[in-house]
Amino acid sequence: MIRPLIVVLGLLLGWEALVWCLEMPSYILPGPTQVAQSMYDNASLLWDNTLVTMTGMLLGLGLGVGFGVLLALLLVYFTGLRPWLLPLLLITQAIPVFALAPILMLWFGYGLASKVVMTILVIFFPVATCCYDGLRHTNKEWMEMAHTMGGNSFAILRYIRWPAALPALASGLRVAVVVAPIGAVVGEWVGSSAGLGYMMMQANARLWVDQMFAALTVLAICSVSLYFMTDHLLKKWIPWQTETVR
Repeated sequence: MIRPLIVVLGLLLGWEALVWCLEMPSYILPGPTQVAQSMYDNASLLWDNTLVTMTGMLLGLGLGVGFGVLLALLLVYFTGLRPWLLPLLLITQAIPVFALAPILMLWFGYGLASKVVMTILVIFFPVATCCYDGLRHTNKEWMEMAHTMGGNSFAILRYIRWPAALPALASGLRVAVVVAPIGAVVGEWVGSSAGLGYMMMQANARLWVDQMFAALTVLAICSVSLYFMTDHLLKKWIPWQTETVR
């Protein structure tokens, strides 16, 4: 925990030194102290918009993980569907989210639903592919032994394939929590009446650059905090995942 704090402190000092040395005007690049002052002055506004963004992000995260795991199970156990579902999975990632955003706004409106759908589209792919890889690379000897002992498909999934796939799924979840804010914020950029993305757009239009950086800083803090919380819980819940690099 000390090392990340040292890195953050180093970045802030470098940022402040850059602004001071180049004499950057605040409407181009405000210093960390100006951004901190803006965060203090707009604390209530930032809190309200953070709640909106986090709600959309967490709902999308939960649903995206659920859909991703469900698709991975369908790909593994219903082999006849695989040639149809795999192209669909790739298509969801081949089209940039920015291109889909206006269409989703048209379909789901400017409220929470469009942001949730956007977040689902962003995190769906890493979760589904990691879970699918984990399930299909289960040790064959373990499964043959389970068949020999009379285990049915559900028992094999519950006691062998699912625990074996969890480390791979954990990798997908770590990626998902990092990219989830992208979906939520893109949704707020394209069309929304609240949220950190909406706040950034409003501040940008008025050249309130320090407020824009304040919203961006809060978003980064939320994303990093969510990642470390998820990583801690995954290490606790999946103690058998190995780490070879320290």
